[in-house]
Amino acid sequence: MISQFFSAIINAFPQSSSTLHRIVRSSKFWGIGQLFSELGLASSVPIDPVLILSGHQRCILDIDVQSATSMRGNRNRVTSSKELKKNESAPLTKELRRPNNSAAPLAKDLSFRQSAAGDRTIDNCVLHRQRFTGCYRVAFRRSVLIRKSVRSSATSSKASISAPPEAKPADKMGDGIGSVKQQISRLFETSLKTTFPDEANTEPMVAISTQKFADYQCNNAMSLFSKIKGKSTDYRNPNSVGQAIARNLPPSDIIESTSVAGPGFVNVVLSSTWVAQYIQSMLLNGIETWAPLLSVKRAVVDFSSPNIAKEMHVGHLRSTIIGDTLARMLEFSKVDVLRRNHVGDWGTQFGMLIEYLFEMFPNWEDVGEQAIGDLQEFYKASKKRFDDDPSFKERAQLAVVQLQGGDMKYRNAWKKICEISRKEFDLVYKRLGVYLEEKGESFYNPYIPGVLEELTQKGLVEESEGARVIFIEGQSIPLIVVKKDGGFNYASTDLAALWYRLNEEKAEWIIYVTDAGQQLHFSMLFSAARKAGWLPENSNLYPKANHVGFGLVLGSDGKRFRTRSSEVVRLAELLDEAKDRSKAELRTRLEDSGKVAEWTDEELEETAEAVGYGAVKYADLKNNRSTNYTFSFEQMLNDKGNTAVYLLYAHARICSIIRKSGKDIKELMKNGTVVLAHPDERILGLHLIHFAEMVEEACINLLPNVICEYLYNLSEIFTRFYTNCKVVGSAEETSRLLLCEATAVVMRKCFHLLGIKPVYKI
Repeated sequence: MISQFFSAIINAFPQSSSTLHRIVRSSKFWGIGQLFSELGLASSVPIDPVLILSGHQRCILDIDVQSATSMRGNRNRVTSSKELKKNESAPLTKELRRPNNSAAPLAKDLSFRQSAAGDRTIDNCVLHRQRFTGCYRVAFRRSVLIRKSVRSSATSSKASISAPPEAKPADKMGDGIGSVKQQISRLFETSLKTTFPDEANTEPMVAISTQKFADYQCNNAMSLFSKIKGKSTDYRNPNSVGQAIARNLPPSDIIESTSVAGPGFVNVVLSSTWVAQYIQSMLLNGIETWAPLLSVKRAVVDFSSPNIAKEMHVGHLRSTIIGDTLARMLEFSKVDVLRRNHVGDWGTQFGMLIEYLFEMFPNWEDVGEQAIGDLQEFYKASKKRFDDDPSFKERAQLAVVQLQGGDMKYRNAWKKICEISRKEFDLVYKRLGVYLEEKGESFYNPYIPGVLEELTQKGLVEESEGARVIFIEGQSIPLIVVKKDGGFNYASTDLAALWYRLNEEKAEWIIYVTDAGQQLHFSMLFSAARKAGWLPENSNLYPKANHVGFGLVLGSDGKRFRTRSSEVVRLAELLDEAKDRSKAELRTRLEDSGKVAEWTDEELEETAEAVGYGAVKYADLKNNRSTNYTFSFEQMLNDKGNTAVYLLYAHARICSIIRKSGKDIKELMKNGTVVLAHPDERILGLHLIHFAEMVEEACINLLPNVICEYLYNLSEIFTRFYTNCKVVGSAEETSRLLLCEATAVVMRKCFHLLGIKPVYKI
């Protein structure tokens, strides 16, 4: 076996000489001389660990494959001793197994890759490894570990071999491998396939444990036992199934221990050492390495969607910030997100607006934007005229015909009204930190005839009382796609938009963020799309479409939030008040503490804006989106409890702790070590590594409040840690400062996902 293995190594690098550096034996190992004779090499050379070979015996072989000529094109990875040490904790992703008595050539277990230039490198064949008396060990199996690393050792100081572009993300601990829950699920998936090969499609049911004696648990045993009961005599009850699942878990640095409780619940305790390394790796490689893995590649998020010629009001608040947060969460999870603003820029109201513009300002092109002035007032005045004057109403209806017929005079007026509206919208979006790409109703208008023709050919569109409709099973009223007068409506536009997003934009997931009152409309829209074969019958399969409904914003009287004069609250005015109140509260706080002189006017302005806008967003997002919530400046600007103010100040306090330590946190990240020895250190560490699965849960269920709940709990857990674990000046200062930094990093990412700007000073 040994001979075959090294023959494989030699065959992989025919142009190079391979040097065996050292053999360390932890038990009786035969044929050391044989290994050297295979390579024809001397035995006294410096070492770097790159390979482990183990059978019934345990040993370490440290091999360094040398030769500049074998690495032509500079494509092979060049790894220094420091890199090798740093990568000792890298996760191992592929296990090679062979029955103990198998005589199959070991070379068949190795995977080689041929590059375009003819170079051959050992591919990423890796095994789990565990620490054992200072060595690595793999027990009870014949197995091979080959690190995907080849150290350059050019004999001349002038000869140099450069590394290829950065290593694949999967080579970094935690990067590209999903959340901790996803990693544990893969371990249980391996066990389930090994234990129950006839139930190969069983999905691991892994969840965070609510018990104090475990961190995670797998809950497959009961459902599996119900399937195999009577088929096998090996399992007498669900507990025995759980025992088998636990027994067949592949070795992993992640897991410290397992136990089986009750009806087969497999409890998992994570290795504190691994958790600490996982946190430290995130600090070194970035929070993006903790992004969850989602099965969708491209999504459309349709949100905000105000109407042209109307100012954005509090009713647009929820759609805008919920949609923005959903987009941010998906983007963090490596999904290509198309942010769509489906503005109402087409329809009969434009005839009314254009005719009123022509009537009030015959030379409107010369007057410019001043002709329209306040859009809200302009719309109200034109609507009143439309309702009160029959002759004006008739002219307005004819104006719609002229507009839709392409008359340039009417088209130019329409464009001017849209342009003024966009400028107003953009001012609000800029303040909220929201990015959108507009594709309004007018964009999809040219696609409507073709889409309706396709649906008609499929037998979906029928005539009913002069209109053209699609009947939906289970609904008492049909989906009207062409009105009696031959005009199109919301349904025809939304069908065209859905078709475009599926066929032209190639979206796998289309998400519509509107108020809950539109639930029936979207339910019928999606049903029509399934009848047409655009969407699968199983709504859990991709491509899929979801309506993200949300409740109302209420005032203190329990009714829709309005001004004292019963006017709809303008969003810009609401944000102004939030900032002004925040600034007043902040100034009072600074004056009371005697710190006001330490702040510049610019710092005060920026902090007031971040806190004020953040308070408005968080007060909305912390609630389950499907419920109504009461708008209260007093509550949302409170610095105690589950508010943005409390969380932003908590983050600033953590930053202050790090600053006051006088330590360079970047240096500590490189040279320090995280240790989770104290119970509160471990509790904080566990909550930190739950971040990715909370994002995953929020994405899958389209619930931003999951992130808010996680963030608030993180702040509470950190407070308990800081109370019970002295940081600055303690023997554990370095580790605890790193935990402070990790908490701040995760909090900042949570703020980012919620569209809230963090503050660093209070």
